[in-house]
Amino acid sequence: MSYLFHTDDDRREMLAAIGASSIDEIINDQVPQSVQLQRQLELPPAIHEMELTAELTRLADRNANANSHVCFLGGGAYDHFIPAVVDEIASRGEYYTSYTPYQAEVSQGNLQVMFEYETLITQLTGLGVSNASLYDGGSAATEAVLMALATQRGRNKVITSDVVHPQYREILAAYLRNIDAEIVVVAADENGCSAGIIDAIDDQTACVLVQHPNFIGGLEDVAAIAAAAKAAGALTIESFDPVSLGRLRRPGDMGVDIAVAEGQGLGNPLAYGGPYLGIMACREDLVRRLPGRIAGQTTDRRGKRCWVLTLQTREQHIRREKATSNICSNQTLLALRATVHLSLLGPEGLRETSDHCIAKTEYAKQVIVATERFEIVGEGPSLKEFVVRDRNGDVAELLEYARNHALLAGIDLGPMVGLQCEGTLTGLPDRYRDCFLVAVTEKRTRAEIDQWAEILCHAPQTAAC
Repeated sequence: MSYLFHTDDDRREMLAAIGASSIDEIINDQVPQSVQLQRQLELPPAIHEMELTAELTRLADRNANANSHVCFLGGGAYDHFIPAVVDEIASRGEYYTSYTPYQAEVSQGNLQVMFEYETLITQLTGLGVSNASLYDGGSAATEAVLMALATQRGRNKVITSDVVHPQYREILAAYLRNIDAEIVVVAADENGCSAGIIDAIDDQTACVLVQHPNFIGGLEDVAAIAAAAKAAGALTIESFDPVSLGRLRRPGDMGVDIAVAEGQGLGNPLAYGGPYLGIMACREDLVRRLPGRIAGQTTDRRGKRCWVLTLQTREQHIRREKATSNICSNQTLLALRATVHLSLLGPEGLRETSDHCIAKTEYAKQVIVATERFEIVGEGPSLKEFVVRDRNGDVAELLEYARNHALLAGIDLGPMVGLQCEGTLTGLPDRYRDCFLVAVTEKRTRAEIDQWAEILCHAPQTAAC
């Protein structure tokens, strides 16, 4: 059964129009013989639709996901509850097929969504202005650093910590490879906190990038770091968890200049790693350096409320050298989902979600340390993530055993230890080698947490349990 809708006559007509005798001629003119496959693809025989559907379903069922397994994975992507109305609204045709609102007169609905999203993000962060979203949390963090470097002329030092998300730091190192900028990675203390950042700040510091809660779940003293940065004339960038702001202070209330986040936890599914949603907000006086799109509200010539793109930072009609960023699009559909999700929760719902995460995380800590095999790394409170050390030192085998029992028990931190990119430490310190990261969201029940601890305890080599 063929899924190619062009007939032989169609192909002959198109080839004649461009003066080619065959598709192979076109390919051979463009692709060197040395890199061509030189054989037929090893495809199975054609099958009819019913058989194909059954085969694809069988292959898809081999994936472990948050529906087939109980999920304790975190590290920036979380199994939060998504109300049904989020899917209902986001799947409407006028939203689901939307792309770029170049023509404001035919895109008022999408522009209004952007404006409503931006309004909610400014309320959430306590900062004056938000863009219409970026690609994900990692690109948002890097764009914030580039924004700070462009703002802080004459300064080229970027200070961060080894408990900021390793992937965010890897993206940052790759972006700054050909820029006159220095990345300083400060070692966190034994409890996973980055107070040492303060001592590293000097008169060459353009910005400080701190994550709160950080990658291993620790809570940072952002207000103290922001105050030290401000005293030295540097900017503070906070990478935050949107759900955490149900209980933690807003970035703007702690003196942060630019706030960024991964917005997946706001009404967006795990989706095997993406697409996700990059959140960015900043002080109002920095708005002209803010990358991405900004939707504004105004009135038309009839006096009716309407929405437009404003302060555009990089579109096709803007000269490249005048652009503030290479980012030229946004995640409108995922931002819509976040807008609906936040509107449904409201302040009380967000606080309740945070409280559930905090309480269930503390319970998970208690049940896992009741065994002799496991210990919690670091002290202090957690919002929804913490690090567990396996005293047997066989984390990969442990997590594989859990997966075989329909449990995604955590993220192995061992492969992240000591990683480097462009000469910059992007990985975790050595003390996390025999550890795994656990995330407990509001979806996890007491029974699931008890099951999680029991399965881990009865994994191979657990005589101590």
